[in-house]
Amino acid sequence: MSLKGKVKWFNPTKGFGFIVDDESQTEYFVHVTGLIDEINESDAVEFELQEGKKGLNAVNVKLV
Repeated sequence: MSLKGKVKWFNPTKGFGFIVDDESQTEYFVHVTGLIDEINESDAVEFELQEGKKGLNAVNVKLV
């Protein structure tokens, strides 16, 4: 199931950032390896969640 959210911040140099889920306002970690499209701060995105080392991570992230 894909969720919708907004990119809170993303650092392309470091290759990670955070996405805020529109519905729950929960923040999810996103790594460059989980991106389908290039993302920037404030972009509206669609994503899925996958268990990572420190909790749920946003994966298959794409612009909407």
